[in-house]
Amino acid sequence: MRELIREHRGKHIWLLAAAALFLLFLLLRSNRVLMTWLVDHVTQPFKQGLGALTYLVPIPLAELLYIAMALGLVWYIVRSALLIRRAKGRRPRTAYLRLVGLLCAVLTVLDWFCLAWGINYYADGFQERSGITAQETISTEELYRVMDYFTRQLNAASAEIPRDENGLFAVSRDEIFAASTTIYENSYGEFPFLEQRDREPKRMLFSKVLSAMGFTGYYAGFTGESVLNVDSPACLLPATITHELAHQRGIASEQECNFAAVVVATASGNPVYVYSGYLMGYIHLSNALSRADRALWQELRAQLDPNVLADIQYNNAYWDQWESPVDTLSQSAYDLLLKGYGQSDGVQSYSTVVELLVAYYD
Repeated sequence: MRELIREHRGKHIWLLAAAALFLLFLLLRSNRVLMTWLVDHVTQPFKQGLGALTYLVPIPLAELLYIAMALGLVWYIVRSALLIRRAKGRRPRTAYLRLVGLLCAVLTVLDWFCLAWGINYYADGFQERSGITAQETISTEELYRVMDYFTRQLNAASAEIPRDENGLFAVSRDEIFAASTTIYENSYGEFPFLEQRDREPKRMLFSKVLSAMGFTGYYAGFTGESVLNVDSPACLLPATITHELAHQRGIASEQECNFAAVVVATASGNPVYVYSGYLMGYIHLSNALSRADRALWQELRAQLDPNVLADIQYNNAYWDQWESPVDTLSQSAYDLLLKGYGQSDGVQSYSTVVELLVAYYD
């Protein structure tokens, strides 16, 4: 074994270094002051610089990278099986070296993900930086008041939206993407920590794949890109873009990014983003009130503009068609990922945005 290690010293040093870096992350991640400093002064500036390069290419490089990684993994496993089969008397040695190579690659990718994105889960987020704290206990009356406010604002915003012959949201995705680079500007006064230059997010090449997985978009820390699903209904696309641009600013929590999407979009002054922001907030509040008090929920639901209701029903119908084991599996995997980075609510953290909405708007 010593001879084998000495003969392949470089590969073993790589493995030990990658493992040591991951262990160091696990040991230091509970130090919020250090993690916040690293995000503010090292990883976030680096990702912004990386994004400046990757955005020179119009297509999402992250999507190509993920495809290449998946294909590379399959190729490596098949290649390893063939080499081990042909090795005959040296099969244990060959299997060991192929395993070491695979571990080197996996740990390197894991280390890069932890530095590029995982570290943000342990740094100060939107709540710490803004001073707005989610309410752990919400009364039905508070929830009703905020949903009533959103219902009225949403109805008013709907009057500004172009509609098709069926009364559905009819704003082009090109227009939505073109407006995305200035949406945060009106919020810098209230939330100065959000200020940074925005670039127009990218459109996923295989958006239907993202729909099958149950996602509307993602931020790729590997490449510094925000990538959006452009197959799903456009009525929530502006708010989703605002959500992903919050991730671009280093905010990891899904609930905080959804809250930021609502607050920033509704303050943007752009009628399309205002409507989409109120729509996203309304959906979260509506789901919560329907569970808390069905009668009060029905009372407010009856006041909703028919065009808004048509958008909600169209959005629901779109996602219903994608319900499958693939959707369930991908959501379960993402739930485990979030919990692995300290987000105890997992994917349910998308629902706890209601606590922030009530704290801010009531």
